Amino acid sequence: MNTQAAMNAGPHESGPYHLVVVSGGTSDPSSTRMLADRISEKVARLAESREEKVLISTIDLRQLTTEISNALVSQLMGPKLTRAIELLGSADGVIASAPVYKAAPSGLFSSFFHVLDNDLLIGKPVVLAATAGTSRHALVVDGEMRSLFACLRTLTVPTSVFAASEDWNSKSLGTRIERAAMELLLLMESGFSHKIKEESWQNYQHEFGSAGGTELGIDLGSELMRLATGGRSQPQHG
Repeated sequence: MNTQAAMNAGPHESGPYHLVVVSGGTSDPSSTRMLADRISEKVARLAESREEKVLISTIDLRQLTTEISNALVSQLMGPKLTRAIELLGSADGVIASAPVYKAAPSGLFSSFFHVLDNDLLIGKPVVLAATAGTSRHALVVDGEMRSLFACLRTLTVPTSVFAASEDWNSKSLGTRIERAAMELLLLMESGFSHKIKEESWQNYQHEFGSAGGTELGIDLGSELMRLATGGRSQPQHG
C-alpha cells in the first residue's frame, strides 16, 4: 500500500477497530511508551465491555530515526517509515505520545509528523499524551501538540493526558486516561474520518497536498519552480 492508497483506506465495517499508537520515547523501558500503552489498554477494555474489539499496532519512533532523518532532507521513505504510514492510513484511531524536552515535544516526535503527507490523518480521532520530569511542562500538550495536530486536520479528543514523574500512581492520571480512552472509542465508533472521505474529501485536501500542486495548474517546469528545487537559471538570449 503506498501513501495515496493509505489515505484512501476504506471505512470500518463489521471487523475490529484498528488503533495505532505512536510513541516518541527513546529509552527502554520508556515512560512515554508506558503511558501510551496504558491508554490503548484502557480503550481495548472499554471496547470489550461494549462487545467490540480493538486491534492495537505500535509505531516506535526510536526504531525509525534514520529513515525519518532521510525523509526530512530527501522526501524518500524507507521501508519502516512506509509501513508506519500504511498503519496510520488504515487507523480508526491514534494515540500520539511524546516526551517533552525544553518545553516542547521531542524533535524526533515532531519530525515524524512533519514528513507525513498533509492529507494522511484528516478527521482521524487522536489522543494526545506526553511525559516529562516535571509538571511545569504540562501545558505543552495543549499549547504545542494540539496545534500541530490541528494543522494535520485530525480530530483530537477533548481530554489530553500528561504524566510527570510524580503522577504515575495518582488517581487523577487514571481518571484522565479513562476519560480520554472513552472519548477516543466513541469517535472511532462514529466512523467520522471515513465518512469525511466519502462525503466531501475534495474539500479537505491542502492546496499543496497529495496532488503536489498539479490540481492548481502549477507549471512545475517553470523558471521559478526550477530555482526553488535547486536548479540553475537558464541564460537569457537576446
